[in-house]
Amino acid sequence: MKKKLALLLCAIMVTGMVSACGSAGTDAPATDNAAETTADADGEDTADVVTDEAGAEGKQLVVQVGPDPETIDPALNSAIDGANMIIHSFETLLIMDENTEIQPGQAESWECSEDGLTWTFHLREGLKWSDGTPLTANDFVYSWKRVCDPEVAAPYAETVLGMVKGFDEATSGDLDALGVSAPDDLTFVVELSQSCPYFESLAAFATLSPVQQATVEANGDAWATAAETYVSNGSFYITEWVPGSHITMSKNPNYWNADAIKLGSIKFVLMEDSNAAYSAYQTGEVMMIKDVPTEEIPSLEGNSEFHVEPIIGTYYVSLNDEKEPFTDVKVRKALSLAIDREYVAGTLMQGTYSPAYNFMGPGWVDPAGGYFMDNANGGEAYISSDYEANLEEAKKLMEEAGYPNGEGLPTLTYSTNDMGYHKVVAEYLQQAWAELGVNLNVEVVEWSSFTPLRRAGDYEISRNGWVGDYSDPSNMLELMYSTNGNNDGKYNNAEFDAAIELSRSTMDTAERSAALHEAEDIMMEDAACIPIAYYNDFWLQSDKITGMWHSPYGYWYFMYADIAE
Repeated sequence: MKKKLALLLCAIMVTGMVSACGSAGTDAPATDNAAETTADADGEDTADVVTDEAGAEGKQLVVQVGPDPETIDPALNSAIDGANMIIHSFETLLIMDENTEIQPGQAESWECSEDGLTWTFHLREGLKWSDGTPLTANDFVYSWKRVCDPEVAAPYAETVLGMVKGFDEATSGDLDALGVSAPDDLTFVVELSQSCPYFESLAAFATLSPVQQATVEANGDAWATAAETYVSNGSFYITEWVPGSHITMSKNPNYWNADAIKLGSIKFVLMEDSNAAYSAYQTGEVMMIKDVPTEEIPSLEGNSEFHVEPIIGTYYVSLNDEKEPFTDVKVRKALSLAIDREYVAGTLMQGTYSPAYNFMGPGWVDPAGGYFMDNANGGEAYISSDYEANLEEAKKLMEEAGYPNGEGLPTLTYSTNDMGYHKVVAEYLQQAWAELGVNLNVEVVEWSSFTPLRRAGDYEISRNGWVGDYSDPSNMLELMYSTNGNNDGKYNNAEFDAAIELSRSTMDTAERSAALHEAEDIMMEDAACIPIAYYNDFWLQSDKITGMWHSPYGYWYFMYADIAE
């Protein structure tokens, strides 16, 4: 399995950054699409032709990509399961194709000024919302301003719009200060306060999807909680939503590329129990499941329906830096050093993940060239792979912090959701940290409540993780910026913030690279979080599905899929 993953990492790793001032590419692929299956008398999968509640006739693909999402409001979502649904119901100005290359989306062409500060997007003629009403450049103006609205509190606001002129004023309540405008219905202009070499990737990021102003204002936050009010602009739109059961999306006849969509509908089955998902896959109730029971993995190696592909991201542990004893860097370092990462990734995770000795793992592209990880810390890992030596150092640090053998340390609580390897990792941490005299309780939290708990800082220690939205290292490093909406650990270091700010403002590629590396140096020395393993996605998918793809950002694209008869 490890050899297989190594080969996959070489073959599938993320491509380099796109040009900072690109222009139009080719249209989205007119590939195939997909369908639901049932088991016939011989136990073979057969594709069903169905008619959903809205009357959309055609094949239906049934998939499982996660449980009930916390939200599928593009501005508020920060989870992969929600994003996997949003990319099917909404479309951004630009999109990513199966080769992770930027392509036209709602914009058919675009250009950037020579100084890199003005981006102009030219929308396609005749764009419509799923309810048939016109979609114009003013919808993007409203939607991008909404992401900055302090009352909306979009977690990605600073990440995706922090470089836009007037961002600080907009997030303080003056939304009209944001440098976005619509000279006419087909032209959307963005003015930046500083050049951003990966702005095309941001224009293709789901947070910046357009949302319909009239619908949002008429329904408030509830607009994104029911099929009746979930007006969208993507290849599919929601026609049925049964919380705890499923979300059904039907082909959107008003989508500009509707002729390339052959599916009648996609049914997202909402399951948190991987065993239930696996059972549904075996019976043919679903044709693809993201959550495979870990105990089944050894028996699936060599199965053509079992897929393992690398994604750019890190599985890590957040410590709430605002709470004792995690305000002490020695305690944070000790907890990190007491973990045997090779054992966690190789044994507990059965080689499906890779041990993480840096925060930034494989696939992130260095602005100065090559991969960021190769140039980090002088080419050396931040954390030694010598577990025994690390453990001895951890014990010394705990003693220096005033907790020899854990004396005087209160019982700590680790919060996690119960999916994949999360619970077994939590149980391991109980044993690993017991070596330091730490008594650890494990709190299992339902997924729909888990991310709000982390974001609010309502925890002591928590499972966490991040999968890249684009391959620039700022996407992940900025998680630790003091005011970032996804800074779950509440890490706050002025020197780190200064390094990030320099990386945002400099026009010099080498200086920007150095600033980003300095940021990682600082946060790793501070043990701002505890990296555990580098992610890979593994899932089961029927061989009958064709034309879909999986991206190194953890997304599955079903909109152009089909099912072989």
